[in-house]
Amino acid sequence: MFCFGVDIGGTTIKLGLFDLQGDVLDKWEIPTRKEDEGKNILPDAARAVLSKMNERSLSKEDVAGIGVGVPGPVKEDGTVETAVNLGWDYMDVQGTMQKETGLPVKVSNDANVAALGEAWVGGAKGCKDVILATLGTGVGGGLITNGKIITGAHGAGGEIGHMHLIDDFPHACNCGNYGCLEQVASATGITYLAEKALADSQEASVLRDRKVSAKAVFDAVKENDALAIATAEQFGKYLGKALAMIAAVTDPEVIVIGGGVSKAGTVLLDFVEKNFQVYAFSSCRKATFALAELGNDAGIFGAAKMALDTYASK
Repeated sequence: MFCFGVDIGGTTIKLGLFDLQGDVLDKWEIPTRKEDEGKNILPDAARAVLSKMNERSLSKEDVAGIGVGVPGPVKEDGTVETAVNLGWDYMDVQGTMQKETGLPVKVSNDANVAALGEAWVGGAKGCKDVILATLGTGVGGGLITNGKIITGAHGAGGEIGHMHLIDDFPHACNCGNYGCLEQVASATGITYLAEKALADSQEASVLRDRKVSAKAVFDAVKENDALAIATAEQFGKYLGKALAMIAAVTDPEVIVIGGGVSKAGTVLLDFVEKNFQVYAFSSCRKATFALAELGNDAGIFGAAKMALDTYASK
C-alpha cells in the first residue's frame, strides 16, 4: 500500500510517493500555475499523481489516499475560504482532488501538515504533542495534540504568527493587526529589531558594515557582537514568551523550530529556550526543544501521514 503527499506552495507544488513506513519512494515538483485565479492548480496536482501511478503501475486499490497541504486556513471538510498566495477565493480542495483522482483525499493547512511530518519522522519523531514554529519571511505554526492536527472551527488553528504580543507597535502586520509575533520573530522581524537597535544607539557593531538580515544577526552573535546578542535576546524573549503561552494550552512534549531562520542552529534555540523557561507554567517547562529536520520536505511527509491516518481510521 502507498500514499501521496502534496504540498501546494505559491511557486511550486511538491509531491511525494510514500510507503506505509514513511519512506519516500519518489519526490518531484511542478510549477504552481496561479493565473486565472489558480484554476489549474488542483487539476495539475491531480494529473501529476495519476501520471506517477501510471509510471509505477499502481492501481487505485494500491493507494491509501492523498494528503494535501495548502497555504491558508482549511476547514475540517477540506474547503478553503481564501488562499491569497494561490489566487483562490472559496475552493473545495478535498472534493475537487477526489473528483479529479478518484482517490480519498485529506486536506489541511501547510504549516500544520509540516508539524505532522516532523512528529512522524523528523525533529519530534515519536511525540504525540508538538508545537512547530516555522521562522521564515513570516512565522507559521503547527499544533499537534495526541497525534492529531488542531484545525479549529475556522481552519485557523496554529496561526501562532498572528498572536498579539506588543501593544502600540508602530507598523501593521500583513494580517492588518499591529504587534503580531510575526513582526518580531520572523526573518523580517529580526531584521527590524536589529535595524532599530542600530538606529537607536551609536554602539559599535559588525552589523554596521554588513547588509542586515536574520542570518547576519546570528552570524554576528557567534562573533560575540554585543548589539547582535542584545537583538537575539529580544527576539528570544518575544518568541519564548509566545511559546510559553501556547504551551499553557497544549502542554507539548517537544517544541520544534524550523524555517530558514532555524539554520542559525542551536545558538538560536538557546535564546528561545531560556526565555521559554522564564515564562512557562511549571509543568510545561519539561518540554524539550529541537530543530526541524525535514526542511522543505516536511509538508509532503506530513501530508502523506495525514492520508495514512485517515485511511487507518476507516
